[in-house]
Amino acid sequence: MTKTSPDFSYETAAHDQGASTVAGVDEVGRGPLSGPVTAAAVILNPSDIPEGLNDSKKLTAKKRDALFDEIMNKATVSIAHATVEEIDEINILRASHLAMERAIKGLAISPDHILIDGNMTPQGITISSETIIKGDAKSMSIAAASIVAKVTRDRIMVDLAQQFPGYGWETNAGYPSAKHREALVKLGVTPHHRRSFKPVHNILYQEEN
Repeated sequence: MTKTSPDFSYETAAHDQGASTVAGVDEVGRGPLSGPVTAAAVILNPSDIPEGLNDSKKLTAKKRDALFDEIMNKATVSIAHATVEEIDEINILRASHLAMERAIKGLAISPDHILIDGNMTPQGITISSETIIKGDAKSMSIAAASIVAKVTRDRIMVDLAQQFPGYGWETNAGYPSAKHREALVKLGVTPHHRRSFKPVHNILYQEEN
């Protein structure tokens, strides 16, 4: 039977193996054409876990915002980013791993075990760790990290949308929606666009020629 919502079993198993502090880490923003990639690392307090934690994609924006505040109040949290320039320089996979590494390093408490969403451990992680595919739907710590990362990045994109109107970032968060693609053609490329991503690269190439 598949789990319908995340639980604390991965964290408990790590504690049973001798880990005293377990962090969940997740990133958001691999697919957009603009904006940073954002990661969060979260250490939950086992005796005070916010209710309703789930994969951020399965929650409404209102529910995510409420949980974000609760996680920030009750857990140990670190948020980090990799910039558009870094994404273009080292590629999106490496940049998302870099954001994860930065989030873990930024934690006020050093974890001795890390639960990572996905199937790859970032190169810079030397602490005991395990990868969990679809971890945000299985582990409460990763679910919490997914919520924090998504809310943070969405808010960044809303701010950027006010500086660069017309691309619809306040609703599409920089993902390649029809409105975003149309605006790219009409309004051109901003400093916040990822030049290594094909739709952006193609427009720049057309402008050059």
